[in-house]
Amino acid sequence: MKVALRVDASEKIGTGHFMRCLTLADTLLKRGAQCVFLCRDLPVHLQQLVQRQGHALRHLPVHEAGTCVGDLAHSSWLGCDQSSDAVDCLTALEGQLHDWLIVDHYALDCRWETQLRQAARRILVIDDLADRRHDCDLLLDQNLYQDMQTRYADKLPQTCRLLLGPKFALLREEFRQLRETLAGQRTQVRRVLVFFGGVDARNFTGQALAALADVGQTSFEVDVVLGAQHPQRAAIESLCQTQGFRCHVQTSRMAELMAGADLAIGAGGTATWERCSLGLPTLALSTADNQTRQLADAAAQGLVYAPEAGADVQAPLALHLPALLHNTALRHLISRSGMAAVDGLGAQRLATRMGCSGLSLREARAEDSEHLYCWRNHPRIRAVSRNQNEIAWEDHCRWFSGVLVDPRRKLLIAYQGAAPVGVVRFDLEGEGAEISIYLVPEAPVRCRGGDLLQSAEDWLMEHCREVRQLHAQVLGGNIISKGLFMAAGYDVDNTLFSKKLHEL
Repeated sequence: MKVALRVDASEKIGTGHFMRCLTLADTLLKRGAQCVFLCRDLPVHLQQLVQRQGHALRHLPVHEAGTCVGDLAHSSWLGCDQSSDAVDCLTALEGQLHDWLIVDHYALDCRWETQLRQAARRILVIDDLADRRHDCDLLLDQNLYQDMQTRYADKLPQTCRLLLGPKFALLREEFRQLRETLAGQRTQVRRVLVFFGGVDARNFTGQALAALADVGQTSFEVDVVLGAQHPQRAAIESLCQTQGFRCHVQTSRMAELMAGADLAIGAGGTATWERCSLGLPTLALSTADNQTRQLADAAAQGLVYAPEAGADVQAPLALHLPALLHNTALRHLISRSGMAAVDGLGAQRLATRMGCSGLSLREARAEDSEHLYCWRNHPRIRAVSRNQNEIAWEDHCRWFSGVLVDPRRKLLIAYQGAAPVGVVRFDLEGEGAEISIYLVPEAPVRCRGGDLLQSAEDWLMEHCREVRQLHAQVLGGNIISKGLFMAAGYDVDNTLFSKKLHEL
C-alpha cells in the first residue's frame, strides 16, 4: 500500500497534527505500507524524525509573501492558495498513484481534495473543526463532541464513512504499552505534570507554576514540559531551578512522564486523549479556540476537569486546584472515565479501516485439515461455538471435504507474516452471507479481532461481489464477539431466542 500525507506542521498549529499523522504512518509502515510526507517549511528536527522512522519526505516550495489567499478561516496557514498547493503536491508525487491520500490541514477543503483525486484512489481527511466541505472517502474526528454524529452533515459526500470519537485517537505505541503496566489507582498526589503544548504563546505554563506556588506546593513534586521554542523558556527554567521543579525541554519521554504523574495541568488537543489513555486526571484549560468546546464536552462526560478561564488563568487555577488535590474520589472518577473512553488502539483501528491490517488471507486447502481440526476443538473455540461438543476426526474430515468443493462456502485462513492467526468462514446465499470467525488459539503472534474481521470483509468484497449483506450469529454469553461485531458497524437483531428443555 502506498500512502501520501499532506500535513500542517507550521508554528501556528504546533506539532500535534504532525505527530498524530506520524503515529498513523508508523502504524501503516509496520503493516507493510510505504508513506511519503508532503510538507512546507517543516522544522529540521521533524524532518529528521520522519526519515529516522523510515518514511519519505517531499519538500513543497516556499511561495512569495502575499500569496496566502482564500476564503477559509485558516487560509493564511497554507503558505499559498489551495490551487497552487495542489499543483505543488501533484508535482512532488511525480505522477504516481497512491492508495490513500491523508489530509490533516485546516486550510484545505473539497476544492484541493478534488484536484488531488488524480493522485490517490481514496482520500482520508483528519479534521476537528467541521467548518468546511470535504471531498473524501473517510473522515476521522478523534475528539468527543455532544453532537459529533451530526457535525459534518451536508459537508461530506454521501458515500463517506465517518470515524468519530476518542476510540480512534492517534496515540503513539508507548501510550498503549505503558497503559498495560500501570499499577492500580493513584491514591495520593505525589507528582504533578504541567504541559501546555509545544507552542504555549500565552505562557499558560508560567501562570500554572505561579498557581502551584499559591496553593502552597509542598507535598508533591512537579514536572514541567516545554517546547524548545517556548517564548518564556529561560524564565521558566530559572523558576523551576529556584522552586525545585524538574524542567523537560522538547522531551521524548512524554508518555513516561504522564504514566508517572498523579495529576496533570495542561491544555486540550491530542494531549487530552494521551492523558485519558493512561488514566491521568487533569485540570485542563483551553489554549486555542478549537479546544474550548472539545474540553467542555469532554468535561461533561467526566473525562477532564475543565473550569472556564480567560487569558489570566492563575487565579482560576489557584481556585480549582484544591478541588482535585484534596478529592481522591473525583480524581478516581476522572481516571476511570478517561481510560474507558481511550484505550490507545486508535491508530490500529484506523489502519484496519483503511484496509491495511497487515494480514493476508487465502482459501483453505486439503493440507490444512489437521490444523483446522485442532483449532476448532480447542476448548476456547468450542466454548463460543454453536456446537460445543468435541468434533470427531471422521466428522471433521467429512465436513471439511464438503466445504472445499462447495462454491457457496468460503473457508479462509489469515496469516500475519508466516504465522496463521485466524479462521473465517462465509456461507453464501444469494446476496447475503453468514460469517463465522475466530482467532487461532495460542497463535505465536497477536492479532486483533477487528483486523481479522475487516480483512475478511475486504476479501469478500473483492472475490464475491454479489454479496451485499453480512450477518453473524453470536451466543448470548460471548461478550467479546458481540463487542467485535458492534464495533464493526453490525446491527443487532434481538429477535432470536433459545431455551434448553429439561424433563421434570
